[in-house]
Amino acid sequence: MIRVHHLNCGTLRPLGGRLIDGEPGYLRRAEMVCHCLLLETDTGLVLVETGVGSPAVDDAAAWLGRRFVRLTNPDTGHEETAVRQVARLGFDPADVRHIVVTHLDLDHAGGLVDFPHATVHVYAEELRAAERPATTQERFRYRTPQFAHGPHWAPHAARGEPWMGFDAVRPLDGLPPSVLLVPLAGHTRGHAGVAVDTGDGWLLHAGDAYFHPGELDAARPHCPPGLAVFEAAVQTERRARLHNQRRLRELARDHGDRVRLLSAHNAAEFRRAAASSHAGT
Repeated sequence: MIRVHHLNCGTLRPLGGRLIDGEPGYLRRAEMVCHCLLLETDTGLVLVETGVGSPAVDDAAAWLGRRFVRLTNPDTGHEETAVRQVARLGFDPADVRHIVVTHLDLDHAGGLVDFPHATVHVYAEELRAAERPATTQERFRYRTPQFAHGPHWAPHAARGEPWMGFDAVRPLDGLPPSVLLVPLAGHTRGHAGVAVDTGDGWLLHAGDAYFHPGELDAARPHCPPGLAVFEAAVQTERRARLHNQRRLRELARDHGDRVRLLSAHNAAEFRRAAASSHAGT
């Protein structure tokens, strides 16, 4: 059985209020998180996502880029870094042997540098996009300094077996078969979801495949207008993103009793997941 710890590894506070998170207050700053998972498995510790990383504490603009800092106003403190939270849970960060990332955007891969000896699992198409960005948007989203330490990449082809309505889902070498990579392209070229069988049901960390829980409402999909605009602005492949979001709605509708979906940035969703995790300990 896998034990799951829910970590917020970077609070973001963009302007937008109701336009972004649906709560009152257009001029106040909204709250977004960088939702990561630490998995205790029979074969060791696995980190799903890494957040913004410890170098952002000392110089956020240099590590994350001035444009990102200006847009999101990140809270950069040591206590929210993945490496500090792993240690606070009583583990040696060096014992994180595997990292699985949904994609390599700067707020998802920024913490790779804090676990330099870990094997980093990613779709091969995503790694190609980061190493050879083809557009201005890709040059913005992938930060070369975040990969300068030379991560131990484990690139994977998008092929595998059917799972809950998705094709080409695969286990990962060196990880338990209860951790799966799920293709969810659209936000980026090689975006993935990470499915985890906890023994009590499945978790699917869907990364940025959706930004707001309302988008999973099968009867009336909805999203705060500002967030919807942002989601479209940062997509790489619109058709693929909408197709995979539709499949996530079908997953929630047909298997919601067996699978809990998580997005990377919704603060309310993170708090509910963290609270239920603590309640189960």
